[in-house]
Amino acid sequence: MAADSTLLDRPHRSLPLPPLDWLTLADAFEVACLMRCTPPPATDGRRVDTGTYRGGVAEFNHEAAAHRMRQLLGRLDVPVEHELTTGGLRRRYELHRLSVPREHWSAYAILLETGWRQGRRELLGGPVPGASPARRVWRPRLAAAAWRAALLAGGRHVRRHCLGVRLTDRDLAAVLVRSAALLDVPAVLRPGGGCFLVSVPNGPHRARIVDSATLAPAQAC
Repeated sequence: MAADSTLLDRPHRSLPLPPLDWLTLADAFEVACLMRCTPPPATDGRRVDTGTYRGGVAEFNHEAAAHRMRQLLGRLDVPVEHELTTGGLRRRYELHRLSVPREHWSAYAILLETGWRQGRRELLGGPVPGASPARRVWRPRLAAAAWRAALLAGGRHVRRHCLGVRLTDRDLAAVLVRSAALLDVPAVLRPGGGCFLVSVPNGPHRARIVDSATLAPAQAC
């Protein structure tokens, strides 16, 4: 039993990480980016961080981010429970806590760890001579997924001259800069105050990022 518990607690170290097809990769990578936009959740007063999958728990201050993660996990066949907590006196706030049941942690961890590593490699790698048509199509889609996650779950930094997001994850910040370049948008990365700020100029560059990250409306049946 002790060995089984260790495998469940650290599945990303014990299980193989097979490559994902493009459609699954895009969804898993976006979930991983959503997770990296937020600090590890607190359990009994302690911060829990067991890798990208973080013990199957994610906490968001924005309903849209929680809704998007539930949507993605549904497509990936990963069950999730959604708990809403409200608090505050003068300033009310909502906390959306998503939890994957423990018996699904291993599968969930494989998806997130593989999705993050594979997606990061695709975006940070240089141009591939003779790249397949699928790779040319899906790399910009991965870039858009990274920005969509950041705009939904990251700390918004809106100024007259730029649109930015604040992140504590250095790797995700680097991914966003590269993703912007793939979308033909210049991005600036600045450290400061315990976080990283990734910003793009207002005007057509901001519009391109927002348009790329915006989901198309669902088609009526």
